[in-house]
Amino acid sequence: MRLKENHHVYVIELAKDVLYEAKFKKANPDYIAGKPCVYVGMTGLDPDLRFDKHKAGIQSNKYAMKYGLRLLPELYESYNPMPYEDARYMEVDLAIRLKKAGYAVWQA
Repeated sequence: MRLKENHHVYVIELAKDVLYEAKFKKANPDYIAGKPCVYVGMTGLDPDLRFDKHKAGIQSNKYAMKYGLRLLPELYESYNPMPYEDARYMEVDLAIRLKKAGYAVWQA
């Protein structure tokens, strides 16, 4: 039986003001100035709908709600859709790879 491929990873660009949040800044000691600040998540919804929910404060991450600017589909579209377990793994893997590239990353 083939697993349902109805989950997505997504990346939200965050405003640079998120760097004034002590907890966010502390979580990103290797951030390279000028690189994007991002939130990485996974969802069973379309990423556009999930972004709208974050901005509306519905099951939202506080950084995504307050500082979320837009989705960065060029960083995740090639992976979607996928089964739930793959999305769980990819969320963490993508966050790690972006951090290694110098991004400031929050992953829930």
